[in-house]
Amino acid sequence: MFSPARRWLAILVAALIWSAHPAYPQSTDTDVFNAFQAWMKAQPASTTDILDQYRQKLLSDGVPATEADRRIDVIVKKFQESEKERWNRVLTSATPGFNTKPNAFLVEMSKGLKPGTALDVGMGQGRNSIFLAQQGWTVTGFDPADKAVAAAQDQAKQLGVTLTTFIKRDDEFDFGRDRWDLILLSYVGARDVVDRVYDSLKPGGVVIVEAFHRDATKDGPIGRAVVFETNELLKLFERFRILRYEDTMATADFGLRPSRVVRLCAQK
Repeated sequence: MFSPARRWLAILVAALIWSAHPAYPQSTDTDVFNAFQAWMKAQPASTTDILDQYRQKLLSDGVPATEADRRIDVIVKKFQESEKERWNRVLTSATPGFNTKPNAFLVEMSKGLKPGTALDVGMGQGRNSIFLAQQGWTVTGFDPADKAVAAAQDQAKQLGVTLTTFIKRDDEFDFGRDRWDLILLSYVGARDVVDRVYDSLKPGGVVIVEAFHRDATKDGPIGRAVVFETNELLKLFERFRILRYEDTMATADFGLRPSRVVRLCAQK
């Protein structure tokens, strides 16, 4: 047994250790997410991994690694939930603030292509999927916004075309290998799927991309995933044969205002 003096010394040491590593998990998930949002708003626009930056910030603040990882998991899940609901509202609005017609670059680049299998990544309410199906393509689309996908299916049935759809994020969807003749990335994140796009396209298949240039953020905030630097798409898709690349002013499909946009059509 410890002597009284040693017992008090052990209690003091334990208290010092506890104060150095407080019970961080007591923070609620909402508090964790709100703290991240407040921090993120104060950061300059960047295409680097914001979550890695925040994890390093937590560690430098003395948060234990296991708790930092837990908070990052909470942030990711909260963000996914809020984005799903936000896009459900945006994409099913009675007064849409986006182009409900097919993307003009897709229409132009798909002319003359023999219809085959097409994948619409982040299909939203189906404006591009339905267009491709009407041109004779066998279309698969996916999006985490379940209400938007349901709206796409309803419209497809009304128009007499068939879509295969999934309620999934791009990190959940199996792109497959040598499966698609065309893949569309219209105002969705492209950086994390380039390799999967390449592997899943059939030889000779094409990928069509449209997104914002960094300059477009001068007019207002835009999600980092759909914002690209000058010539960034060319570097991302350097394994492909570039058929066409544009960096131009145009009316963006989202926001419906003149913006600097980037477009790319490339072939495997």
